[in-house]
Amino acid sequence: MDIVVENLSKSFGPQKAIDNISFQVKKGEILGFLGPNGAGKTTTMKIISCFLFPDAGNVQIGKYSIRKNAYKIKQHIGYLPEHNPLYDDMNVIDFLVFIAKVHNIPHYKITARVLDMLRMCGLENEKQKNIRELSKGYKQRVGLAQALIHDPDVVILDEPTTGLDPNQIVEIRELIKSIGKEKTIILSSHILAQVEATCDRVLIINKGKIVADGTSSELRKSNTDKLLKIAIKGGDTNTVYEALTMLENLEDIEITGENSFLIQTSRKHNIEKDIFHLCETQQWYIKELIPIEKRLEDIFQQVTQN
Repeated sequence: MDIVVENLSKSFGPQKAIDNISFQVKKGEILGFLGPNGAGKTTTMKIISCFLFPDAGNVQIGKYSIRKNAYKIKQHIGYLPEHNPLYDDMNVIDFLVFIAKVHNIPHYKITARVLDMLRMCGLENEKQKNIRELSKGYKQRVGLAQALIHDPDVVILDEPTTGLDPNQIVEIRELIKSIGKEKTIILSSHILAQVEATCDRVLIINKGKIVADGTSSELRKSNTDKLLKIAIKGGDTNTVYEALTMLENLEDIEITGENSFLIQTSRKHNIEKDIFHLCETQQWYIKELIPIEKRLEDIFQQVTQN
C-alpha cells in the first residue's frame, strides 16, 4: 500500500510538533525517516499508525483515510515503537500467539505464523523463555516479530536496531530489506550508516518541517559544497597554507597534517585548476588531490543545525 501524507500538523500545547508536512511512500519502498530528538518523527509515525489524531491534514494509506478508516488502517499496519511494550511474564511463544489472536488471524494459521516469526526474527532458541529473561536485543526481536505476525502491508519501525550487537544489526537490516520488497516501510534510526545501507530514500525532518527528501545520492548531489583532500610537496606547511588561503574561490581550509589540507569550496567552482596553477608557479608538486564525498551524517548535520 502507498502512504500519502498531506499537510499534516500537530501541536502539544504551545509546542508545534509537526508543521504542515507532506510526503509519499510507495509500496516496496523503504523510507529512512530521520531527525534530531524532538523533531517530530515519532509524532508523525504515531499519526500514520492512528495512535494520535492530527490537528490538521490527512494521511491516506491505500484507499483508507486516518480520518474515516482508522480501524481498517490498523489492520494493515505493523508498528514497532522505540520502547516496545511487551508482556514480561509471558514466554515468547505465548506472547506471539496472543498477538496473533488480537489480529484475528484464523486459528488454523496461528501456529504456522508463529513458527515463521520465530525463524525469521532469530528467536527459535529463545521461544520457551519468559520475555523478562531476554536480553534487550532479543526483546527487540520479539517486538519486530509482533509487528510482522499479521503480515501487514505497511511496517513502521522506530529505532528497530536499539540494543542489538553489530552482527544482529546486519541480520535485522537484511530482514528489513527482504520484507521491504513487498511492503511499505518507514524506518526511523539514529544510526545513519544503517539507514544509508538499508533505505531506498531518506527524509529528514527538523523542528516539525521537512528539510531534505531524496536518495542518499540525490542529497549529496544537491549539496552545494565540495571538499578536497590535498597534499603538496615543495614548500613548508605554513607557506603552502598561506598561499592556498589566497585562492579566489576558497571557502574554508584546514591543516590536517604536514603539507596536507582539507579544502572546502562550491561545486560550481573549478578550484582544482587554480591549485594546479599555483603549484606550477611555486614549483611545488601535488602528491594527493582527492574529492571527498559527503556522508549522510554530514548532510544531516548541515540541514538540522539551523
